[in-house]
Amino acid sequence: MTTYTAKAIDFRNKERGYAELARQLEALLEGERHLIANAANASSLLFHSLPDVNWVGFYLMENGQLVVGPFQGKPACVRINLDQGVCGAAARLRQTMLVHDVHDFPGHIACDVASNSEVVVPLIRYGELLGVLDVDSPTVGRFDDQDKAGLEQLAHIFLNKL
Repeated sequence: MTTYTAKAIDFRNKERGYAELARQLEALLEGERHLIANAANASSLLFHSLPDVNWVGFYLMENGQLVVGPFQGKPACVRINLDQGVCGAAARLRQTMLVHDVHDFPGHIACDVASNSEVVVPLIRYGELLGVLDVDSPTVGRFDDQDKAGLEQLAHIFLNKL
């Protein structure tokens, strides 16, 4: 097992920030293949590294629904149907959803009323939808295309470690 050492990440340059976060995630998950263990560590790393976020976690597919998995933040909705909210849309469409203002998103589910913007990345491995990575912020417009690309890269790393 590789020893992981957390280092503060400077996100003033998002490209460099996500590159460093990717290196740290690779090291953190090295040698472990367990889905829940890796999701727990990944959600903690992202929550404590990304600036201006209030919820980071995983929803995992189970019997046609998304079920809350490891996360950091306030208690969350337990089950989400694929026709509900940003997470359901990302899972159903199998594409990343970048939402500037969640209050403008039809059917948004307010698990944490402080959340105002969101990015949800579907987790697809060998054609199978395993779930989604969900990142929320209390700031409207917090996420942009660089965040989308960075989080997609982190999701790719997560999936490759399983």
